[in-house]
Amino acid sequence: MIPGRLLAPEPGWRLDADVVVVGSGVAGVTTVLAIRRALPGARILLATKSVLDDGSTRWAQGGIAAALGPGDSPEQHLADTLTAGAGVCDAEAVRALVTEGPDAVRRLIATGAEFDREPSGPLSLTREGGHLRRRIAHAGGDATGAEISRALLAALAEAADPDGGTVLAGTGATLEVIEHALAIDLLLTPDGRAAGITLHVLGEGQQDGVGAVHARAVVLATGGFGQVYSATTNPQVSTGDGLALALRAGAQVADLEFVQFHPTVMWLGPESRGRQPLISEAVRGEGAFLVDHSGRRIMAGLHPLEDLAPRDVVAKAIMRAMIGGGTDHVYLDGRQLGSQTWHDRFPTILASCREHGIDPVTQLIPVVPAAHYASGGIRTDLHGRTSVPGLHACGEAACTGVHGANRLASNSLLEGLVFAERIAADLAGGLPPAAAPGPDRRPAGLLEPAIVRPLQHVMSERAGVLRSGAGLALALEGLASLAEQGCDKPDAEAWQATNLHLVATALATAALVREETRGSHWREDFPDAREEWRGHIVLTLGQAGLMPVFEPDLHG
Repeated sequence: MIPGRLLAPEPGWRLDADVVVVGSGVAGVTTVLAIRRALPGARILLATKSVLDDGSTRWAQGGIAAALGPGDSPEQHLADTLTAGAGVCDAEAVRALVTEGPDAVRRLIATGAEFDREPSGPLSLTREGGHLRRRIAHAGGDATGAEISRALLAALAEAADPDGGTVLAGTGATLEVIEHALAIDLLLTPDGRAAGITLHVLGEGQQDGVGAVHARAVVLATGGFGQVYSATTNPQVSTGDGLALALRAGAQVADLEFVQFHPTVMWLGPESRGRQPLISEAVRGEGAFLVDHSGRRIMAGLHPLEDLAPRDVVAKAIMRAMIGGGTDHVYLDGRQLGSQTWHDRFPTILASCREHGIDPVTQLIPVVPAAHYASGGIRTDLHGRTSVPGLHACGEAACTGVHGANRLASNSLLEGLVFAERIAADLAGGLPPAAAPGPDRRPAGLLEPAIVRPLQHVMSERAGVLRSGAGLALALEGLASLAEQGCDKPDAEAWQATNLHLVATALATAALVREETRGSHWREDFPDAREEWRGHIVLTLGQAGLMPVFEPDLHG
């Protein structure tokens, strides 16, 4: 049985806020800053699981996509996004992204983010997979996420305390920050509205242990769930906490089967686990290409864009080459880029390769697909509202409908900016009324931290790039067996393990239901896209467990 809430001690402290935002990546911090501009007197609390810059945003290498260059337009960006999304994007959400995106990037620059520019002054723009125009703005060559995170956190520090001190929760400031705060569960009113959240804080500031934040609105910007798999580009904190929390609170989630596997992650050997070094798609944008062990170009003739085809196309081609050749990796050939391009354009990747004994200037880089980005998540409308009143979501934790079956490269940072600002505008139109949480009668439970390694193994083997009905059924059987390993010692590891288990079960359930191949979801037993499956698999968690429902797209 899937627990309705996490087993945890009763809250030992309490804070009050108008809005609590969970997550400190581009989506979370932009939400805080935008709410502060729109509602200057609102009490805002930002909680983050580790330290402020320890999320996925700072690892983003490629850049941020927007129609900022000559000859480009939002309509062209929209067309490329819809093509990558394989027929299940929400066109209205994509239109909001591409039309509001350029100004959102300009506001980010005004905040202090410094993007790479041409010698004559304009932004230096490049191409990535699926884009027909050069529209990817980047910073520090391949350190875009780090620069965006730096700029946003500097703006956050200034907003929290213009005098330069440190603002800790409980000091009475209108903008407060808690680091090392793991979100546990949503606080709910008797009629099912969000009334705040419970957090576990690791002894930072004036809070310690489990506490409660009562708030009129909750925004989840908790990132993705790459740690469901053995190999991922995601940091250790990406354990799906916000998604699991939302499911337990009754929220709808959608499109979980569409997990994007980045085609070019450095292969470190068969026993390597956890976060793996990413080789940005922008390397292929500058002219690198994929080859198999015999030197044959893998993407030649397979797609009009060849090595810059959408990520699902490239990942599948790599998997086919590996299966056909009986190998566990292929190679990325970037030798023709030359030493200067590697040093100027990709200094972070160059250093990472050399750290692992590969010199990409003169050697092939061993690569393999690895879990990278969740196109699905907590279902929201165009204003970030979920199916639970008072609960919003944005960034990778959310399913806005922008990505469809496969995210277009470098749209994620832009989505975080645009939809964070939309949430702020929605809340500025009227915060929900304050309401006290009611008694929480959801059955509590917890799983042993030891389930994580076998969970990651079964998901990688049965619900990874290659899937089948039989394999997914075995994955669900394995997950059900792991659910028998209960735990009565609540701590961060057990909470995260239980969250990962719920997310993995929901993902495998959705993947088993969708009997077709579409975007990043590849079913070997249903190798073609089928019109009757053009729509969304929406899951909720009830007393009987996870309940999937297929909702056809009636607008296509």
